[in-house]
Amino acid sequence: MKILTSEQMQAVDRRTIDEIGIPGIVLMENAGRGVAEELLRRFGAEVSPRALILAGKGNNGGDGYVVARHLLNGGWGVRTLVLAERSSLKGDAAVNLAVLENCGGEIAYASDGETLRSLLASSGHFTVLVDALFGTGLTKPVEGPYLQAIAWLNRQTCPVVSVDIPSGVDASTGRILGDAVRATLTVTFAFAKIGHVSYPGAGSVGELVTVDIGIPAVVGGQLPTEHLLIDAAHGRRLLPVRSRDGHKGIFGHLLVVAGSMGKCGAAVMAAESGLRGGAGLVTLACPQSIQPTIASRLTEVMTAPMAEINGELSLQAHDALCALAEGKQALAVGPGLGIGEETGALVRRLVQDSALPIVVDADGLNALCGHLAILERQADRPTVLTPHPGEMSRLTGLPTAEIQADRFNVARDFALRHRVVLVLKGARTLTASPDGRVNVNSSGHPGLASGGMGDVLTGLIGSLLAQGLTAYDAATLGVYLHGLAADRLLGLFGDAGLLATDLMYELPAARQALAREV
Repeated sequence: MKILTSEQMQAVDRRTIDEIGIPGIVLMENAGRGVAEELLRRFGAEVSPRALILAGKGNNGGDGYVVARHLLNGGWGVRTLVLAERSSLKGDAAVNLAVLENCGGEIAYASDGETLRSLLASSGHFTVLVDALFGTGLTKPVEGPYLQAIAWLNRQTCPVVSVDIPSGVDASTGRILGDAVRATLTVTFAFAKIGHVSYPGAGSVGELVTVDIGIPAVVGGQLPTEHLLIDAAHGRRLLPVRSRDGHKGIFGHLLVVAGSMGKCGAAVMAAESGLRGGAGLVTLACPQSIQPTIASRLTEVMTAPMAEINGELSLQAHDALCALAEGKQALAVGPGLGIGEETGALVRRLVQDSALPIVVDADGLNALCGHLAILERQADRPTVLTPHPGEMSRLTGLPTAEIQADRFNVARDFALRHRVVLVLKGARTLTASPDGRVNVNSSGHPGLASGGMGDVLTGLIGSLLAQGLTAYDAATLGVYLHGLAADRLLGLFGDAGLLATDLMYELPAARQALAREV
């Protein structure tokens, strides 16, 4: 599903108005009516329903005035509180405010904090509160009475409905600009925006409903697809074709470099996930001292013992690994490798010397910290990095809190700068391409927050690389299938206590279900 930036949505509006000839005030009417119809449907059965509309002076406020008028026409008690001087309103918003006045709407104005406090204190009880303070054009932190209004809305117990986007959320990235309304329901127009589906903004949206406001198909159909919310339909399109007369030799051979003393499980899960993700063959290279233990746990995966130091792979394994990589289709590096100095140097040599498509995770990422120029020198080689926020902090030098506050920009900028596909894990995992595209994943739940899940994802993405998918498609599909497997187990396990191996065993069934879904 296409998701738009604020700028792209503004361009849609401009083209609809300027080229198609639909007046902006018609779009505003359609938008406000769409929100009102949603409110009437959900809350209209209440006894003597009442709504308080908190409106700004821009077009989002104009939408709010239309909402107020339609609710008033529907027999509701409606009070509209405008956080501006009456004289400051312009354009279509001013027109719709005048219409509301002419219809007998109850309207009050508060352009300063003291007046706002007084009006809110005397506002009484309402069935629903409507946030029409800021729309998708907000680009700077909220302040003054608007910040005060947002804080008041967030203290209330009745439902809060945001018009277009919760005020305070950056529509283009999901950043929180100072503070944001925590809505029960958000009714947006024509298309979802990045801020609706990417955290932290997604956490303020509540239920998201998109209403048609009359954007012509000729306009919507020509929108770019650089940013997508990945759903089942898109995931299905990415599934690699399985030839009916195929054999293991044509479905890709994945080489996994993983494991160290005390971290055999990570290597086992990454390697087995490669097979469960559809690769024809998987070979696991690991330290020689743990190879017998790992081989006893992996009956279908080939294992290769490698030179080690202190229970971790050593630099002496480099030449053997390069020879082992011949004839393989992809490389997965990192799960459970350890953080020894020689192991880090080995990872950097592999990343630098190998021509295979590669996915790097866990300790492999730690080895790259401070050495990211290696990635840029290998820009032509398909490369996927899969950090969680803590690993992203080590890669970038940014505090984890700063990364989580601006996930979209951080992921996109890193991918652009270092010419890699970047998977920033977490709620609504982001997959960023070196050409600026970003996909937002829609599958998964909090049950994925347990040890080993990243090892499964590494093996799965490596498997899809080995099956011939591009780095961006392999990462996008891998993330979606990983979450889908968790979703399929939700009814059995809930969102706590799910193990990485539970999810790993579910991968083939998830892939089959995705392929069959219509």
